[in-house]
Amino acid sequence: MKLLLALLPLCVLSAQPVRDWRKANEAEIIREFTTLLSIPNIARDTPNLNRNAALISKMLQSREVATRLLEVDGAPPVVFGEIKTPDAMRTIIFYAHYDGQPVEPKEWITGDPFMPTIVNINGDNVHNSDHYDPEWRLYARSASDDKAPIIALTAALDALRASKIPLKSNIKFFFEGEEESGSPHLEAIVRKYKDLLNGDVWLFCDGPVHQSRRQQIAFGARGVTEFQLIVYGPKRELHSGHYGNWAPNPAMMLAQLLASMKDAEGRVIVKDFYSGIEPYSETERHAIAESPDFGGELKKELLLARADGGGERLDDLLGKPSLNIRGLQSAGVGPQSRNVIPSTATASIDIRLVKGIDHKTAVDRVIAHIRQQGYFFTEAEPDADMRLSHARIARLVRGHGYNAVRTPMDLDVSRRVIRAVELARGPVIKLPTLGGSLPLPVFEEVLKTPVIVVPIANHDNNQHGHNENMRLQNLWDGIETMAALLTMQ
Repeated sequence: MKLLLALLPLCVLSAQPVRDWRKANEAEIIREFTTLLSIPNIARDTPNLNRNAALISKMLQSREVATRLLEVDGAPPVVFGEIKTPDAMRTIIFYAHYDGQPVEPKEWITGDPFMPTIVNINGDNVHNSDHYDPEWRLYARSASDDKAPIIALTAALDALRASKIPLKSNIKFFFEGEEESGSPHLEAIVRKYKDLLNGDVWLFCDGPVHQSRRQQIAFGARGVTEFQLIVYGPKRELHSGHYGNWAPNPAMMLAQLLASMKDAEGRVIVKDFYSGIEPYSETERHAIAESPDFGGELKKELLLARADGGGERLDDLLGKPSLNIRGLQSAGVGPQSRNVIPSTATASIDIRLVKGIDHKTAVDRVIAHIRQQGYFFTEAEPDADMRLSHARIARLVRGHGYNAVRTPMDLDVSRRVIRAVELARGPVIKLPTLGGSLPLPVFEEVLKTPVIVVPIANHDNNQHGHNENMRLQNLWDGIETMAALLTMQ
């Protein structure tokens, strides 16, 4: 408590000019934000991704940021910006991405994911307001993931200039356009422009704050790998009356196979799934112990009577790999239901990885488990001879993957980032890793630069889902956070 009281005057002194500027310019901030959100940004939509890049470049240039596009064949451009500061002691690079996840417009309460809409706490749309309640939400694809940090950074630059607060470091901006599709060209871009991307720290402005709404800093992120698992039944769909009890049902087979991978508490029982985890340092263990246990409140919010993990806290479970079924498909449901035995059944699966476990090794462990369940395993479409020779066939189609990264909390630059954010926001929650995944390995391995994650979005932003939103107070707080980092000692 004494530490908190000691910090409060510093917080007020550091953030007040930025806060005052923001309060006087909220309408303009929202206008620029909604303009950016109005441009569709689905991965692989090249024309619209280029429109996003062009607008972001224009936004940076209007702030006198030297801007260029970093390009390689087959990829949307990275928007790169640079501010050189006289007598700077270090270079800070801010990362965000401007592409977004796919959308299903009919599932959105606004009817159009690219028509940004402010919704009040009663669920009513807000039009032409001259006052913005901090609890209102701005709904649009990428409102939180991940265009919000771009707006927070540009607004922070405006606030600092208007308040005559100087930058302390050289600043670079790196805004990627294909993070949501796995950043397949990121390494090529980083290697091509390696000399341009040197710095002392990369600050990743992606992801949510803590579920308690307190600012958090994560010193890494879990890795990820994904794959499709397909189980085969009859050559064609069969009438469930004529062939039920006789023809093997691949949907049932897949359900049983997936069920064999976890126990009743959600622990993965694939052999060696948890082997190789790099243990936390004493500093990291202490930070986790200090983080609030928000599990009870979170279960109420999500209407969950129980949680997986055998009673372990969420922050502790983030230090373990996870296996997630992110989608299932076989024949039809609802109005598309038919009385058939399906021909195939497919599961889309992702594995979140922690430091010490390679993404290819994690998938290989699942493959070994599939074989142990009596399945003939293949990575190619089975032909007639294969299907006649094997009673159980499972095909796996690998997706992209990358490993986890963790930056030590006790590096000098780590301490500086913590201090800068706490001067603006008060004591923060410090976690060794973010639960989500970010393409951090490229920057650590190619550039040999520490990476730290400073998110600003609300935890209940519906990231990757329908009705993605940004709570306005999180945006306002984010502007102050970015201003603190832009001026950090």
